Amino acid sequence: MARARRGRRSYSAGEWGRNRVRVFPDRRTGIMQVQWCEDGRRLTRSLKHRDWALAKRQADEIAAGLAEPAAADDAEPEPLTLKTLFDIYGEEVTPTKGWKARRSDRAAMKMFLRFFGKHRRAATLSQRDWDRFIRARFAGKAGGSGKPVRARTIERDLKLLLAMLNWAVRSRDEEGRLLLESNPLRGLRPPKEKNPLRVTLTQAEYEALLRVAGDVDWRFRVALVLAHETGHRIGAICNLRWSDVDVSAKTIRWRAEHEKTGYEHRTPITSMARAVLVEARRRNPGIGDAPVMPAPKDPSACMSRWLASGWWKKAEGLAGLEPRRGRGWHSLRRKFASDLMDLPLKVLCELGGWKTAQTVLQCYQKPDEDRLRRALEEYREAGFGSN
Repeated sequence: MARARRGRRSYSAGEWGRNRVRVFPDRRTGIMQVQWCEDGRRLTRSLKHRDWALAKRQADEIAAGLAEPAAADDAEPEPLTLKTLFDIYGEEVTPTKGWKARRSDRAAMKMFLRFFGKHRRAATLSQRDWDRFIRARFAGKAGGSGKPVRARTIERDLKLLLAMLNWAVRSRDEEGRLLLESNPLRGLRPPKEKNPLRVTLTQAEYEALLRVAGDVDWRFRVALVLAHETGHRIGAICNLRWSDVDVSAKTIRWRAEHEKTGYEHRTPITSMARAVLVEARRRNPGIGDAPVMPAPKDPSACMSRWLASGWWKKAEGLAGLEPRRGRGWHSLRRKFASDLMDLPLKVLCELGGWKTAQTVLQCYQKPDEDRLRRALEEYREAGFGSN
């Protein structure tokens, strides 16, 4: 009598002591295994595939004497489907990422399975599928929301798909075979945003926010000044703990786990940044790993970046600033890079925690009109371009 066991998924066929056969997935790889007894010994062999329905059929055939366990071991492995690839990647790679990346991975995998089909063989993807997905995503027909998206969102989705296929090309199953012989989408380029929206906060806007910062919350004022004076991301600022801050030496350690680049570094701070940290210490005395800016409802936890984003919108309203898409905490990081444009790029990268100068040049620095006019006047005064 065939039956499925509770708990760890398995399926048994045949009778005890006579022709009992059990199939189950390997805990680590998910590849189906077949187990039976022969001359008093319990033997286990790999079925070399991850198809649960096929494994149960094979168990029934072996128990009925229609197939031999050893022959099942020689079966050709099933082609890698997108669902199988995503399941393995989701179990082995996605858990190593941050919570936001994990959530994004899961949502993208569901979208790809809906669009391409869960039984689609990974090796059969082609440029036609690539182009079809891009068109559908632009039209709002591929995602779950039904809304059109920008090129940057599609670029992020396709980069994940390429990463999963590349990972499969480098990974092997328990028999030593590659999960995928080659990436069928290798060399294809995702769409790029032609005119990405990169807002830089102006000095006047910063001063307006600073005037009302104390009316929002003392933590918002601390975060605002630190973002302006250090140029770091709001996520890294929110996660600062007192063990990271040396007020007397005027330095801050930025932990790798809170940096997008995974780059741990230490930077000096300005007198203004030191002043708000002293104020934060007065409002929130703490030592060791106590948070510099604790969460309002849990003093032992750091405030969240989402709370900081909500406070930003509130401050914009109090300051009388008209809402503008793209003006947020990251616009302060661009202001920092633009204000210090005259510094050597290597120095600027160290101060702001950028890993490469190319990122600063392409995405963060934006010369204002006054700087451009000054450069042009100096060019003319030096006599360049004159007849």
